[in-house]
Amino acid sequence: MGITARSCGSTYDSPGKTQNRQRGAASILGVAIIGMLLAAVTMMLPLYIGMGVKQAVVAAADAAALAAADVAVGIEPGVPCEVAATVAEANTSALVGCALDGVVVTVSTSRTILGLTVVATATAGPPGSTVN
Repeated sequence: MGITARSCGSTYDSPGKTQNRQRGAASILGVAIIGMLLAAVTMMLPLYIGMGVKQAVVAAADAAALAAADVAVGIEPGVPCEVAATVAEANTSALVGCALDGVVVTVSTSRTILGLTVVATATAGPPGSTVN
């Protein structure tokens, strides 16, 4: 009867098995990293959309106030608040407020995005004019 040596399957006896056991680990790590990046983008996207819409509403309020002030001063014909509403609508916003104080016009515009209402206010008038 002869003595035979048997391998117990340790990593020292068979280096090829160690490599096979770790095969695909980088793929799982890569998928996890891509998943985390997609989750971060998904959470941040509404914030960036909201910031862009806020700037658009502010620009609409500024343009509407300037146009209404031009009418109030007499540079352009029309009714100041009607002109402000037209300019706000042209900038995809709604006019929610318009106040005249002599030749100074204050307008408020709004727009709803993702269930939230974004509002901006702007005041315009000739140089040196003040609001009472």
